[in-house]
Amino acid sequence: MKITGLNLDIVWKNKTENFQQIEKELENQEADIFLLPEMFSTGFCMDASEVSDRNHESLEFLKKISKDKNAAFCGSVPVEQTGKFYNRMYFVQPDGEVAYYDKRHLFSFSGEDQVYTPGKEKVIVDYKGIRFLLQVCYDLRFPVFARNNDDYDAILYVANWPQKRVGAWEHLLKARAIENLSFVFGLNRIGTDGNDIFYQESSHCFFADGTEISQKNGNIVSAEFNMEELKDFRNHFRFLNDRDHFSIKL
Repeated sequence: MKITGLNLDIVWKNKTENFQQIEKELENQEADIFLLPEMFSTGFCMDASEVSDRNHESLEFLKKISKDKNAAFCGSVPVEQTGKFYNRMYFVQPDGEVAYYDKRHLFSFSGEDQVYTPGKEKVIVDYKGIRFLLQVCYDLRFPVFARNNDDYDAILYVANWPQKRVGAWEHLLKARAIENLSFVFGLNRIGTDGNDIFYQESSHCFFADGTEISQKNGNIVSAEFNMEELKDFRNHFRFLNDRDHFSIKL
């Protein structure tokens, strides 16, 4: 399975321009799954009442481009539901099926927790025989929530992770792959946002042993997921059998 992420220089609070940019950047790309950054249609914005998807415009865009390219699309957007705002990560399939995960760990350093409501569920999507755990940015710092109970094969992280702390991002992505014996694909944005925060190119994909398997070409980063290799690795190194058993109280 081929996974392709777009290192998007998100236009601040401009959904139309971001949609057009995504279509242009991915015009000649083929993959089974395409990843877009956290809040790909607006940037990581706390003005939720202004930028949230009241009319599902970002979701409708994902449905359209997923159908057009016959590939799944995954990324997060700010949404409003029953008077509350969520940082919602969609996983949209070409047939129109939609799964979503609401970001659990809200970035209090930026005040995200004062604007958005935390999710309450761990979400795993089975697509073409591979089980994907959906995670958003700051979730990466909380390994307990992402612990593999032998119920997923890969973690997809979408982020707006600033250059100032990019070392933590890169080290923790590799750690999540090693400790969970899983593929880990972390897609970050690039450029400078409306708060003058800079994001360097730092998207990566790691195999279960911590080896980087992504290839980069311009703003495109891709990786091949070989499930036979993962199964062989897990069968040889049965570390998940020795994991601690626990439950999370949300």
